[in-house]
Amino acid sequence: MAGYNINIILDDEKLKKVEAAELADQIKEIDGKKAIQVPFTDKEHKKLIKGFPDLVFDASNGCTIPENAENILFDIVLSMKTVDVIKFAIMKIYNPLAGKAIRATRY
Repeated sequence: MAGYNINIILDDEKLKKVEAAELADQIKEIDGKKAIQVPFTDKEHKKLIKGFPDLVFDASNGCTIPENAENILFDIVLSMKTVDVIKFAIMKIYNPLAGKAIRATRY
């Protein structure tokens, strides 16, 4: 069950794209701004925290991710025409080796 959300704040251009993708019913008001929310579970939460240790969650367990990852996620939402894309999207936005030192292997 999804207990968290990635909030994607919509400017005018993104808003038009969301409406064109027939996702207008997914638009919510967050802190006075229009946004869509991509839900995710505890398991994905752990992966996102590993990949983005600086994530800050609000009182409703919503967060924003770095701009590059957000753009990738937004494009996936538009192409799949649903906000339930985290299982697929996490493979594109989460780098499990981020911050790890490269180790040489001896043969």
